Amino acid sequence: MSFRDAFLSELSAVSAATFEPLALRLFQYQARHCPPYQQWLHHLGRSPEAVRQLTDIPFLPIEFFKTHEVRTEPASWQPQEVFLSSGTTQQQRSRHLVRDPLLYRRNAAHIFEQIYGPLTGWTFLALLPSYLEQGQSSLVAMVDFFARESGQTQPAFFLHDHAALLHALAEAKQDATRRVMLLGVSYALLDVVAEYGPAPELQNLTVLETGGMKGRRREMIREELHAQLQHAFGPAGIHSEYGMTELLSQAYSLGDGRFHCPAPLRILLRDPADPFSVSAARPDGAINVIDLANIDSCAFIETKDLARQYPDGSFEVLGRMDNSDVRGCNQMA
Repeated sequence: MSFRDAFLSELSAVSAATFEPLALRLFQYQARHCPPYQQWLHHLGRSPEAVRQLTDIPFLPIEFFKTHEVRTEPASWQPQEVFLSSGTTQQQRSRHLVRDPLLYRRNAAHIFEQIYGPLTGWTFLALLPSYLEQGQSSLVAMVDFFARESGQTQPAFFLHDHAALLHALAEAKQDATRRVMLLGVSYALLDVVAEYGPAPELQNLTVLETGGMKGRRREMIREELHAQLQHAFGPAGIHSEYGMTELLSQAYSLGDGRFHCPAPLRILLRDPADPFSVSAARPDGAINVIDLANIDSCAFIETKDLARQYPDGSFEVLGRMDNSDVRGCNQMA
């Protein structure tokens, strides 16, 4: 059995106790078989043999996904799907080359169901216009898969037709056997709020915002954004997703602004002024993320996001580092 097959068989049962040994094994594998990562470690003068714990791992700057093909064992496979990051026309978009599209979708579904219950108990409606217009979005692929697997009859996506969205919401809420989730990029949800206010169709939903103003509205902190959304959607907390093109796993916040990592995902915080100063006990700093599902890419990514971490492992996204790209998927300034 190949390393990849053996690792994926263990990934399905990963736990807090097995996370670190699995991550260290994956690091040793990718340090030798992911050419951009291998070159980065060589440039740093860091030997894989010297890595004994998670905080020893040198993380790959996320910018590599814009300039390199970040693939592990690239000679053995060709991408079956390419996800591109969102951004403005002036920005170079990150590219995530996907070996197994179903691995991404099933992993995302497994994470969702661990938190929210079976997909078949939900109807998914989405306002993701910029993602649809730019194309090749991992978020759109995820929502489309959720909608199809749920067996819902309503279409999932509404580009700019808010009237059709409200009609679909009203129709979906008539099915007492399902809950309704409205997923939306921040600016699009605010557009609905501005147009309809607290309309009846917008009540008693689970609203999940995915971040991102995309230059359409001014950036704002989470508390201000959620307060404006709750004006229309009601007093229940606004849920959020923390994910990105370069990852295959997502963290969710259930309304309090604190994201909880699923079993395959973990963050470590570093000193924003020193990328090699990483501590498992650091209460705030810049996010390094480990995504064990990223076996075919790189699982160890240095992001440009700032966070506060709590003793239970949950974290709050505080914003972006200076001079970094403004991106979607809950990376608000």
